[in-house]
Amino acid sequence: MKTYETDFVDNMVFYRTQKGLSQLELSGICECGKSTISGIEARKHFPSFELILKIAYALEIHPADLFLRNASDTRAELNRFFKHDLQTMMTKMVEERYPPMENDC
Repeated sequence: MKTYETDFVDNMVFYRTQKGLSQLELSGICECGKSTISGIEARKHFPSFELILKIAYALEIHPADLFLRNASDTRAELNRFFKHDLQTMMTKMVEERYPPMENDC
């Protein structure tokens, strides 16, 4: 059964590998021991909130991406949809339903 802990570890390994960092390199950036990073990846323990932030910073991702891969991209896409696409669609619907009258400027 997948849990937030397994998702976290899977995503941490994914982003660490994608960034081309070894466990030792990641531990150096996060200022923790290699055994801490290897223990997390082996699912022996879960990092503190402070370490989660350090890991995200080291991997140059939003901390949410460690729990839900590409969460920050999905959120940005959703914001774009609401701010641009939905507004455009609503304007078009209103104009189709209530076309401008000849006297409107």
